[in-house]
Amino acid sequence: MSVVRDVDAPRPSAEQVKQAPKALLHDHLDGGLRPQTVLEIAREIGHGLPADDADSLGRWFAESADSGSLVRYLETFDHTVAVMQRPDDLTRVARECVEDLAEDGVVYAEVRYAPEQHVTGGLALDEVVSAVQRGFDEGMQQAGGRIVVRQLLTAMRHQARSREIAELSVAWRDRGVAGFDIAGAEAGYPPTRHLDAFEYLQRENSHFTIHAGEAFGLPSIWQAIQWCGADRLGHGVRIIDDVTVDGDRVELGRLAAYVRDMRIPLEMCPHSNIQTGAAASIAEHPIGLLTRLRFRVTVNTDNRLMSQTSMSNEMNALVDAFGYTLEDLRWFTINAMKSAFLPFDERLAIIDDIIKPGYAELGAV
Repeated sequence: MSVVRDVDAPRPSAEQVKQAPKALLHDHLDGGLRPQTVLEIAREIGHGLPADDADSLGRWFAESADSGSLVRYLETFDHTVAVMQRPDDLTRVARECVEDLAEDGVVYAEVRYAPEQHVTGGLALDEVVSAVQRGFDEGMQQAGGRIVVRQLLTAMRHQARSREIAELSVAWRDRGVAGFDIAGAEAGYPPTRHLDAFEYLQRENSHFTIHAGEAFGLPSIWQAIQWCGADRLGHGVRIIDDVTVDGDRVELGRLAAYVRDMRIPLEMCPHSNIQTGAAASIAEHPIGLLTRLRFRVTVNTDNRLMSQTSMSNEMNALVDAFGYTLEDLRWFTINAMKSAFLPFDERLAIIDDIIKPGYAELGAV
C-alpha cells in the first residue's frame, strides 16, 4: 500500500482554522477550567493553590503537565476537582466550557467528567449531573444556537462504581448525556474489569467510549473493542504498534486492520499525547500516518488547561507538521460528527447545514 500526499496544496491560515466549524469528542471538563475561575472559587472555599494570580497559575498547570512527572501531572487535577464540588461551581465551570468552545469555533462537543469525583461536598451523583447540565444549557443559550454540547459520564477504572455510573448515564440520556466512558490508569486496570457496566450499556442500546491505547498498548485496545464492545477508542494512539512501515510499503496487523475496516473512531489528542509520552512531537505523532491510511481519525483537546490548547491550536499544529489543507480539516471534522453519540438525523443536520457550508465559505471544495 503506497501512501502519498499532495505536499503543494495550500495551507489554511490560523484565522481560517479558527473560523472553521469544529467537532470535539474528547475533552475533560475538569481539564479545561479557566485559571481565573480556579483562583476565585479556591479563595471562596479556602483551597490552597500553588500560585496567586491567573497568569502564574496557568503557567503552573502547563509546566506541571509538561514536567514528565506523573505525580505533578495528577496534582493539577487535585486542584481543578477541588473547586468543582458545589452545584453553582459545577454550573459555572460547565457554562464557561461551552463559552470557550463556542468562541473557538466548535459547533459540537462531547465533554466528559467523572461524577464520582464531585461528591466530597455532599452532592448526590444525580445532583452533579444536573448542575453540569444546567451550565451546558446556559452556555448553549448564550451562544445563540452556535454550538451543541453533550455530557459523557466517566467512571474511574481503578474504582468499583462503573455500573452505577453506567446506569446514571442511561437515566440521563434523553436529558443531555450522550454516553459513557472509563478513564484512569490503563496498566493494571484493564477494561474487562468493568464488563458488567459495558454489558448493561449494550443491553440498553447505549453508547460508550473507552480510554485505551494511550499509556498501554495493543492489549488494551483489543480488550476495549473485542471484549467490551467500545463504540470509540479514547486516544487509541498505540494502534500504530500494529502497523509496519517499510519504505513506501505499509502493512496492517489484524487488529489495526479490524479497527480501520470497522471504522472504529480514534479520539486522538496530539498535544496531550506528547505530555504523556505517547508521542515525541507533533511531527512524529502517529496521527500523520493513521490519517494517510484513512483510519477514522478525529482531532481533540483532552485537557485544554493542562495542555494550554484549543481545537484551533491542535489543528494549526497539524497544519504546520503535516501540511494539512482545509479539505483535510473538514475530513477530521466530518469524521468526528459521523462518530458522535448523537442521533443520526441530528449528526447529518450539523454536517450538511453547518460543517460543509462553513468549510465551503472558507474555500474548501
